[in-house]
Amino acid sequence: MSEAAPLIAFIGTTPNIGTTVAAFAAAYRIAEQSKLPVAYLCLHLKSSKLHRYLGLDEPEQTLDKLQPELRAFSLTSRKLQQSMYKVQKLPQLSVLFGNLNRDQAEFYLPQHIEHLLSVARQTFSVIIVDAGAYWDNAATICAMRQASTKIIATTSALSHFQEDGKRWLIDIAPLYQVAPHEYECLTITYPWKNGGFQMKQVYKEMNLSPIGQFQLTESMYYQLDRGQYEQWLQKDKLGKLAMNGSANKIMQRYRLDKQPGVIRNQPWYRRLIMHRNGARSS
Repeated sequence: MSEAAPLIAFIGTTPNIGTTVAAFAAAYRIAEQSKLPVAYLCLHLKSSKLHRYLGLDEPEQTLDKLQPELRAFSLTSRKLQQSMYKVQKLPQLSVLFGNLNRDQAEFYLPQHIEHLLSVARQTFSVIIVDAGAYWDNAATICAMRQASTKIIATTSALSHFQEDGKRWLIDIAPLYQVAPHEYECLTITYPWKNGGFQMKQVYKEMNLSPIGQFQLTESMYYQLDRGQYEQWLQKDKLGKLAMNGSANKIMQRYRLDKQPGVIRNQPWYRRLIMHRNGARSS
């Protein structure tokens, strides 16, 4: 690829609110609609769980298995692709599962993550990064600094969007050269009531523009527990719509056409048309 791919990074204001399932649903929708090669990078260094949601108890390849290449700055596109899981019914979506060796989380340096992101952006057409909900590691800091789209996930619970959200946006993020206005807000709602505030109040309090909403359901939790999250995204009535609006906004932003017109937005195709138009005018 001649151009670095767009990098969309998700971060949660609070742990365990659904950021991972929302980020994966966004990646799934983009890959499903565009047919482009999409990478999902789980950069959780201590609490990676996505593999279980997809029915893999012990994935063969994970982020920690790439440590030798990252430390030597020798990671290649081929090695990265070989280290990723191809989603069963959507093979254009490749997943790098997060770090499973919790004791080595502190050994990841910023330059290691930068190397990983650089190779990924030259290998795939779109990169979705799940950065978790903690700033105390190189993965989160590098992902949020490099992301072309930064999405912060929160809920209508006051402690989530006000205490956790505003504290991080105002006090912590600027320390790493990430300005609060660079974020867009994704609200996550639950099948039970978890706060007395409306979404517009959340956006106003955090002073952020909305990029969408993700509805968790009891059927989704049922499928997650059984490692069948992909089935929920494919077959459940609400699952088939999950993150569709947010994915459409991202695709429009980066001119990623839905099939069958996606080829028109590839750099090589645009150059070909420009060349042909120039030839015709001469």
